[in-house]
Amino acid sequence: MSPRRTATRARPAAAIGPWWVLALVLLAPGALAQQAPPQTMEEEIRAFCGNIADAARDRRYLLQKQELEELQAGVDERIKRLDERSIQYRDWLEKREEFMRVAESQLVDIYKNMRPDSAAQQLEIVPPQVAAAIIMKLSPRLASSILNEMDSTKAAGLTGIIASAAAPDLPEDPT
Repeated sequence: MSPRRTATRARPAAAIGPWWVLALVLLAPGALAQQAPPQTMEEEIRAFCGNIADAARDRRYLLQKQELEELQAGVDERIKRLDERSIQYRDWLEKREEFMRVAESQLVDIYKNMRPDSAAQQLEIVPPQVAAAIIMKLSPRLASSILNEMDSTKAAGLTGIIASAAAPDLPEDPT
């Protein structure tokens, strides 16, 4: 090799040298910087979860809001049905009370027109509370004649019921 050839080769390298050095200086921090060690799976999972936390929270709030709205609609529907049933119950109760008033007055009239011995036989069969209620609606004279015709044990029981109804603040057993 001739010295001239080496000189020619050396020239272009020398001419490019300062640009090459400048390029290396500019690129060196990125090229020569140490790369971060690869993340572990756990770190990747944490980073992923951290990135989607706000979106997940917003979605969860939205789902909870929708669920609450559905529950509220169900509660509103149940309240509406309860109101309707309450109205129906009140209507039924008014009709029943009216029926009971009419039936009671007619029942008392029936026992008023019966003979005392027949009325006594009938009242011995019915429940004691019903018999006591009927006797209380009769005149004292008719009630006494019916009780006179009844079995003494049943008449005493009816008298006890009537007495306790007349004085509800007295204790049942005075001893």
